Amino acid sequence: MKTATAADEMLMRRAITLAQNGLYTTRPNPRVGCVIAKDQQVLSEGYHQRAGEGHAEVNALRQLKNSADAKGATAYVTLEPCCHTGKTPPCTDALIKSGIARLVYGMQDPNPLVAGKGLQTLRDAGIEIIGPVLETECRALNPGFIKRMQTGLPFVRCKLAMSLDGRTAMASGESQWITGEAAREDVQTLRAQSCAIITGIETILRDDPALTVRSEKLPASAKEKQPLRVVLDRQQRFPQHAKILRQPGETLVIQHSTDLRAVLKELADRQCNEVLIEAGSTLAGAFVKAGLMDELIIYMAPTLLGSEAKPLLLLSLEKMDQQIRWKFTDVRAVGSDWRFTATPRHDD
Repeated sequence: MKTATAADEMLMRRAITLAQNGLYTTRPNPRVGCVIAKDQQVLSEGYHQRAGEGHAEVNALRQLKNSADAKGATAYVTLEPCCHTGKTPPCTDALIKSGIARLVYGMQDPNPLVAGKGLQTLRDAGIEIIGPVLETECRALNPGFIKRMQTGLPFVRCKLAMSLDGRTAMASGESQWITGEAAREDVQTLRAQSCAIITGIETILRDDPALTVRSEKLPASAKEKQPLRVVLDRQQRFPQHAKILRQPGETLVIQHSTDLRAVLKELADRQCNEVLIEAGSTLAGAFVKAGLMDELIIYMAPTLLGSEAKPLLLLSLEKMDQQIRWKFTDVRAVGSDWRFTATPRHDD
């Protein structure tokens, strides 16, 4: 089996960059980029922009100055080409018809309708297949799509803001604002890439948030489709005058005893890939305790709220051997604050 060259990796990195252009707009589909090249010279590029529209491969083929140029070329695609008819025809058919001689792919499609079948279709047509190439980077493009296809649940991340002493709100519940404007602007990007935002009734009653993507610094495309707003309200206290009801987009209020896994399953059934939790310490802690949290993003502000203030997460742990270990995957400054990104450790 032939292995990828340095040039192959370079062009795959370009395909990954292209895929990132669809960060806010492809849901529920995956973000995919494609480069078509010959003799290491780029002939055309494309990426998937919106569900229901052309996939990355088709968009790249359409950008060719002359369709005959694809004959004998190599296509670099971050995700295995689809081989089934959905809202658009199979990309494998378009690639075969184009006359490409070689396909370099980033990762196999986790969708059971594809899952290796697309690659085999291309092999059967005489196209050389090389990959996976830069698989880790390609997987990072679509954590929610991958998890939904493999487990039937969305990827769940939680946004929290805390002080230097690990507090998120005063004892009264007052919490606006702990972090600075740059951190709050950064949260807008998290919302924009999410299919749904989950919050609790206490947050609604206390803060009356809008939970919308509204940043003027984001492209207009990021605000075309607002995330589904989900409110967990066990005691049926949701106020009909709540601000979120007057915002663009849809709001789902779940007014019964809440099974968190069932909530996530419902969202996955609605084709939600990435879910953002914006809630207080009780609900956020419940997701962690249930083992349903995939990522924590914590903004830490250089301030102190004191020992009477509320903790980051409400977790009733009493012994050291009960601690829940996580690992940092990213640490960066955001304005005057710091942003910590962490994922669960599964090696203990």
